[in-house]
Amino acid sequence: MTNNHENTSHSRVVVFGSLNADLYARVERHPMPGETVLGTGGFSRPGGKGANQAVAAALAGASVTMVGAVGEDANAEVALSLLNKAGVDCTGVQVSPGPTGTAIIAVSGQGENLIIVIPGANGKVTPDDVPAIRDTDVLVLQGEIPVESIDAAAAAAVAAGARPVINLAPIVDVASATLLAANPLVVNEHEALAAADIVDPQRAGGVLAEDVYEMAENVADRLLQAGVESVVITLGGQGALVASAEGKEHVPGKTVEVVDTTGAGDCFVGFVAAGLATGMSLVEAATAANSAAARAVGAEGTQHSYPGWEELA
Repeated sequence: MTNNHENTSHSRVVVFGSLNADLYARVERHPMPGETVLGTGGFSRPGGKGANQAVAAALAGASVTMVGAVGEDANAEVALSLLNKAGVDCTGVQVSPGPTGTAIIAVSGQGENLIIVIPGANGKVTPDDVPAIRDTDVLVLQGEIPVESIDAAAAAAVAAGARPVINLAPIVDVASATLLAANPLVVNEHEALAAADIVDPQRAGGVLAEDVYEMAENVADRLLQAGVESVVITLGGQGALVASAEGKEHVPGKTVEVVDTTGAGDCFVGFVAAGLATGMSLVEAATAANSAAARAVGAEGTQHSYPGWEELA
C-alpha cells in the first residue's frame, strides 16, 4: 500500500483515554463459570484502549498526543513503554495516587479473548483533564474513562472545530450529543446497536436482519438518520462498512491466520484517526485500518502486534 498521505506539523491526533498494564494468559479454551483451567503460558504487556489507539496512530505516521493517567506503581512504566518508543507525546499523562489500570486477558487456542478491566487511575480522569484542542486536531475517544470526561471532551472538540473520532468501546451510556458529534463513530456491530439506542431510543431494536452485513447497513442508516455524520462499523473477517451522507461502501475483509484478536479494533481506530489527520478520505482511512487490523490479529498482544505503515504494502 502506497503512503500517499503527508504528516503535517499543524495536524495531530489527540487520544484522550485509558492506559493499562495487560496481563495475558494463554489457554486452550476459556473456563466455564466455577471451572479452573491450566494456562499454557503468559506475559505482561502495555495496553488500554486509549494507549493502543495512540500507538497505532503513531505507527501510521501521525503526530500523536496521549492524555490520560497512570498510577504510582511499577505498572505505570509498563503502560507507557511502547507509547514512548512509538514517539507519542506523553506530557499529558498524569500520575494519579493508587494503581495503574490493569486488564486480565485470557486468549484461547482459537485466538478469541476474554477480558476483565480494572480501571485504576483511568477511573480518576475528570472533565478538568480534557486536553486543549485545536481546530486542526483529530480527537480520539473511547469508553474506558469516566462518561462525564468523554462527554466533556467531545463538547470541547465541537467547540474548537476539531474532528472527533469516537469508539463506543466498551459500551457506556454517553450523552446523545457525544455520539452525534462523532465523525466518524467507529463501532462493531454490537456497539453500533447500543449507539443507535442512545441517539434514537424511540426505535430501539428495529434493525434486525438475517445477515450481519445487512444488519450493519440497517443500523448505519438509523445512526445517520438520527444525525451522526459518519459511521464505520467493523465486521471482523467481513471487513467494515463505511457510511455517511455520501453513501455506503464495503471495505472487504482479509483472510488471515488468527492468533489473537485482542486490540485489533484499537489498531483499526488508530489507523482511521491517523489517516484522517494526514489527509485521507474516510474510505481510504478505513481501508488502511482494515489492512492494519488484519496484520495485528496474526500476533500475540496489542501494541506489539501493530504494523507500521510501510508493512501494509
